[in-house]
Amino acid sequence: MNATKIYRLFLLLLGLFSFTACTDLLIEADPQDSPVENFELLWKEVNDKYTLFEYKNIDWQAVYQKYRPQVSDKTTDEDLFNVLNAMLNELKDGHVSLIAPFNAASNRSWYLNYPPNYNANIIERNYLKESRRIILPFRTQWVDSSVAYIRYSSFGDAVSSESMQQLYNYYGKAKGWIIDIRDNTGGSLGNVDAIMSRFIDSKTKVGAVQYKIGPDRKDLSKIFPYFVEPKEKGGKYFGKIIVLTNRKVYSAANFFTSTMSVLNNVTILGDQTGGGGGAPYSGQLLNGWSYTFSTTLLLSIDNQFIENGVVPDIKLDLSPVDEAKGVDTILERAIALLK
Repeated sequence: MNATKIYRLFLLLLGLFSFTACTDLLIEADPQDSPVENFELLWKEVNDKYTLFEYKNIDWQAVYQKYRPQVSDKTTDEDLFNVLNAMLNELKDGHVSLIAPFNAASNRSWYLNYPPNYNANIIERNYLKESRRIILPFRTQWVDSSVAYIRYSSFGDAVSSESMQQLYNYYGKAKGWIIDIRDNTGGSLGNVDAIMSRFIDSKTKVGAVQYKIGPDRKDLSKIFPYFVEPKEKGGKYFGKIIVLTNRKVYSAANFFTSTMSVLNNVTILGDQTGGGGGAPYSGQLLNGWSYTFSTTLLLSIDNQFIENGVVPDIKLDLSPVDEAKGVDTILERAIALLK
């Protein structure tokens, strides 16, 4: 190889090296999986996407100043989890969670600080009994010759058109329906629509929804009405309905309570619901831990926040004396109102 070819080869290799070096400088390195970077990521995610800062009067920047000094690159996983969980708990939101391989945390103050007002053992043994009829996802029973009891434990359990039709087939002539959603912590809004579609005969506005659309705490979309369409075919029930609630009614179940209260034939009985007037967003930290928090607002029919729960039409607690006798005070009042 002559000197000219060697020189040209040298220039080619130099160019390739220079191009690669420049490209490396232009491509931003992936964030480092460190305690500090994970803290910064979670704080910023909440800062940019959480919807209830204004409503709850939370200064998220002040929260940063409080917790950021507690984290360094030497922070252990256990300590980091505790700091992040404490930071998230400043939101006082049941939709907030943090999950690591060694622990999982969520805010439960929305129901732990209040009376249970539901005893599953009493319902199972003294009301549903052996003769209950299971129409998935519901457990049902005649609790009086003219009153149907319908237990729905979770809006995470799918409600089909067939199951609603079967409810109507067996209980369509009842004088009243009792829908017990106590201890129902939510699930899919699609199940709210599936149930309500059998209680209306025309398209009905039952609530509203609003979305986070930017990083500023006030960057919210316009308010959109939330409508439910009636089921075109199959039975519809227009008799009296009583919905039983307690503080452990949350999220989609909370929204269901709000939407049902729109109907003139519905009475809400029991304790105020636990709230959760939003829909959760989920993400993952650099270390693989997952988290959730609210990014969508579900509102009442008159655009009011239901984050702190829905107040019942009739406030009633489970009597300890009745409970000791195996009697559900709240359910018995519902039966009496419908008889």
